Order: sequence, then C-alpha cells, then structure tokens
Amino acid sequence: MNLLCLDFETYYDKDYSLTKMTTEEYIRSPLFEIIGVAVSVNGAEPEWFSGSMDATAIWLRKFDWENSMVLAHNAMFDMSILNWQCGGIRPKRIADTLSMARALHGTEVRGSLAYLAEHYAVGVKGEEVVKAIGKRRQDFSETELTAYAAYCRNDVSLTVDIFKIMADGFVASEMGLIDLTIRMFSEPKLTINSIDLLEHLGNIKADKEKLLDRVGITREELMSNNKFAEVLQKVGVVPPTKISKTTSKRTHAFAKNDENFKALLSHHNPDVQALVAARLGVKSTLEETRTQRFIGIAGRGLMPVPLRYYAAHTGRWGGDDKLNLQNLPRTSPLKKSILAPEGYVIIDADSSQIEARTLAWLAGQHDLVDAFAYGKDVYRLMAAKIYNTSPAAVSKEQRFVGKVTVLGCGYGMGADKFQAMLLSYGVGISLSEALEVISIYRSANPKIKDIWEAAQEAVRAMAEDKTCSLGKEGVLEVHGLKGIKLPNGMFLKYPNICKMVNQEKNQYEYVYDNKRGKAVVLTKLYGGKLVENICQALARIAIGEQMLNIATKIPVVLTVHDAVAGVMPEDKWAEGMVFISDCMRTAPAWAEGLPFNCEVGYGKTYSDSGNKQTIESWGL
Repeated sequence: MNLLCLDFETYYDKDYSLTKMTTEEYIRSPLFEIIGVAVSVNGAEPEWFSGSMDATAIWLRKFDWENSMVLAHNAMFDMSILNWQCGGIRPKRIADTLSMARALHGTEVRGSLAYLAEHYAVGVKGEEVVKAIGKRRQDFSETELTAYAAYCRNDVSLTVDIFKIMADGFVASEMGLIDLTIRMFSEPKLTINSIDLLEHLGNIKADKEKLLDRVGITREELMSNNKFAEVLQKVGVVPPTKISKTTSKRTHAFAKNDENFKALLSHHNPDVQALVAARLGVKSTLEETRTQRFIGIAGRGLMPVPLRYYAAHTGRWGGDDKLNLQNLPRTSPLKKSILAPEGYVIIDADSSQIEARTLAWLAGQHDLVDAFAYGKDVYRLMAAKIYNTSPAAVSKEQRFVGKVTVLGCGYGMGADKFQAMLLSYGVGISLSEALEVISIYRSANPKIKDIWEAAQEAVRAMAEDKTCSLGKEGVLEVHGLKGIKLPNGMFLKYPNICKMVNQEKNQYEYVYDNKRGKAVVLTKLYGGKLVENICQALARIAIGEQMLNIATKIPVVLTVHDAVAGVMPEDKWAEGMVFISDCMRTAPAWAEGLPFNCEVGYGKTYSDSGNKQTIESWGL
C-alpha cells in the first residue's frame, strides 16, 4: 500500500470555526470552503493545490486512494472532507497521528501537531493559519497564498515524520481500530428521525418552565451556584460541598452525580425536594442540547458517529464532537430516533458481565470462571450465600443484591460505598449488613482478594521503577515507570507515579498525574483500583479484537462500552445476529479459558436493537 498524507486548509472566521461548532456542522455548512490542500505520496515532497471545490475534487482524483493508507493529523476532519465534499473519496485504510498520540502518550504529551513536532524534534509548525481568519480563497494575494501553501506542506511533512516514529512498533490491531473509529464518523450509515424529536424538545422546554413556576424562583437563581446556595440556606439547608477534582479546592456539590445533593430529593421538606428537582431539571441541559444537535444533524444528512479513540487511559472509547453517544439512556427518545438505512436493521450485541468474567479469570478464581462458563446464574449463587439459603429460594430482590455484589465488589469496595451504591438503586441496608455482605463476597472469592494485594505490590513496583508479576501468567508484565504491558503490546500508563504523604490522613499513598480536561491532577492509585483499570483495559482489548472480526462481514456503526452495533440487510438479520454473537463469544488468543458470552438484539431503530437476549433464546 502507498502512504498518502494530506492536510486541508479551510475557511474560518470568528463565528464560523471548529472552536464554536462541531466538526459535522462545520464541514456541512454552506459557508464551508477549501482554501487549499497538500498531499504527500510515500513521504515525498508534498504537492499543493488551490482551486474551486470542483477543481479540488478533480485534482484529488489523480491519487490512488483505493490502494493507499491515508494519513492525517485529526483524520476525522480530513477524511470527512474527502468523503462529504470531494465526491465520496474513501481510502483503503486510514491512519491518524492524533489518535496514535493518545494511545502512546496519554497525559504525558499534548496531542496537537505543534506539541508532537516539538516532542519528537521533527520541526516547527508555522502560524500562517492565524493570518487566514476571515479570508475566502479569493481574498488571498498571490504572496499570501504561497505562504499558506508552504505552511500546509510543512504540516504534511511534520505529520509524515511523526507517523514514521510512532508507527514503529505500534500495534497492528490498534491501527485497525483507529481506521474503524474514523470511518464511523466519516462514512456514516445511520439516519435520524427528527419528527418525534421536535415534539420531545418541546416537552423538555415545557417541563422546565413548569418546574420554575412551581418553586417560585428565577432561572438565574437556579443556574448560579452561589445564588442557588443562598436559596437553599433560606429554607434551612446547608449546601453540600466537595473537593473539585480539577482545582483541588472545595466547591458546591450541585451536580447530578453528587450523592449528598441527590439525597436532598428525599428531604422531609417538600420545598427542598422541589428546589433540587428544579435545579437538576434546569441545570442539566444535556438532553435539550443533545436533542437540538440531533435535529440539526438530521437536517444536514446521515448521522456521523463521533467517537474518541483511546479517550481513557484504559483504552476505552469516549464521546466526541459534542455528541456523547456513550451515555444515552435506554428509554431516551434520542435512542429511538437513530435509524438503520433503508432495507437494513441495526444489530446490537452486548458482552455479558465481561469485567466480572475477566476479573475471575485473571485472578484464578476457577469456581467462578466455571460458573460463568457453564451458564450458571452467578448473581443467584452469590445471593444464596449472602442470605444463607438455596439458590432456588432466592427472591428477585435478593438476586438483585447478589448482582450488585458480583459487579460492584470485585475491586475492593468498602462497606460504606457498597451501602451507598445499593441505596442509589433504591435498596436500603444498614452499614453492618453491608459489612457482612462484603465479608461474604471476599470469603467466597479468596483469589480475587489475593490479586488486590498482588496489585498493591505492582503499584509499589511501578513507583520504584521495578518489575514484578501480576495475575495470570503470560498476560501482564509490570515494567516499572513505563507501566503495565498489556497482551496486545500497549501499555497501561501511570505518568509520574510516586509515593507521597496524604496530609489529611497522615499516611503514605501512591499517586500519578491524571488528565482532567486541560488540567492534570494527582490521583490516588491502590491495588483494587489498579485491578479495575486492568480488567477494563483487558475487556476493551477483547472487544476491540471482536469488533475487527465483526467488521470483516458486517459494517460496524457504533460501540458503546462493552457493546458493538452493526447494520445488516433486513432479510439477513438472523445470519447477522449469529455471526456477531459468534465473534463476541470467541476469546482472543491471549485470553484462553476466558468464557465470553453476549446478548444480541436487532431492529429498525437503535432503541429496538436494545432488546437483547442470547442467540439460544432467539431460537437461532
């Protein structure tokens, strides 16, 4: 395959730019214009072209896209321009230095081309783009356009040089996942039904106004943290606070995930309940903004799926382009609005209990691994131990507690957090009962408890830049400050991990640099947390390999946590479900003996495909 590297320079101004718009909205806007484009073939001196949109598309056709890997920095942008604006150009393979940088460096190096060029000492990125603000192609003088061409060609050369360095030893399967992730956005297949969403948007706005009228305060008072705190104080409530993970300073705890704030929904004073409900309803504008964004996309074309490759240091994907599809509520009208192409259905498969299975396998908890392998109801078995009864006598409510225990206690959770977790699901138990459940879980799974202790030694070894073993033989390698080598060759990194004194607790603990937005904050690492990170990373590697296998026959259109969705001709839904299920049940070579399973569903809408069960239950 040839290596083609390209970079587009496009029109932007103070209002029409990627800092104020999504990538999809920007490229599909009637204001969009290509100023010029540079292309390098196999590392040669980049060629530059500047002309009309039609002329640019014709010029680009001279390159052999169908037999080339096409490289860009932030390929989601450039590949979308190729497909959406340049006559449907779709390369054989796609590579992206921005994605590769996230996997290789995490928080150690910023991902911009300028920072990577400096880090790898390959050159310096220019600043001509700053001078181009507000200029259409016709507005450039010949001298200015020549300078812009040099700037663009330099970007291409930098990208090629950075790629050559990063590609040395980069995992082939991960290159495949980068390609697949970019195509979910640049080659969209799903559509959006906006008719029902317009009604949904109206209902959201009406409900918010009703909440404001009911509590009798202004929108400004609800939206302002300080003013809302004053309102709470007037009704006799001490505003809850927390330590900000970004600033490390104490701040108001008014977010929907703040437990002390959510607890006020059950306050004995109905006025307090109404205030908190109103705050959550008005402050949490995610549903409203996301609905508006869906409606906007529907008016412009097919639905690109924006996913950030290696969004977390465990390798998991995250939402991107201001459209996080990773946390759509199961019953959300947004999920129902996502449609398969005409004549197709969406097939959605979810890996069953993948983290709990991975944990048991990695720790060598063989009885639990066997229970998963033979299809036993591990939640019911856990509940039987907790309630000292036979599995057959376990009630639905007791089984739920068993489920929360199996899925929640595998990483060393304490009794207070377990109690709070159950309470968030509407199940109340005393602290002593929570302690008893934790004790029963640990007694039943001694190997899992052992791996927490082994992981604590691995944390110490990393901080001291030493090596050690951890978990199932041949799966993980602890490489000191470099991190933990995963079975696919990538590393689970903990930048600048060290031992330091926690002044509040007056005890030593291990911390590392963790990126939160633009800030880097010290984050505690201990045995149970490391095991959680490892299991998530292993699960993600498995899902990634399974997803690549699925993509050999079925176009993959979305992945959410441990689920993979593809599209299949409507008359071949059963064949597609069997194939996806087979892929999701096949363990990678490094995971021999890990019993994977999955549930799968299908339907014309993404919501319909969420009604999942095993292939056997479907009768296939």
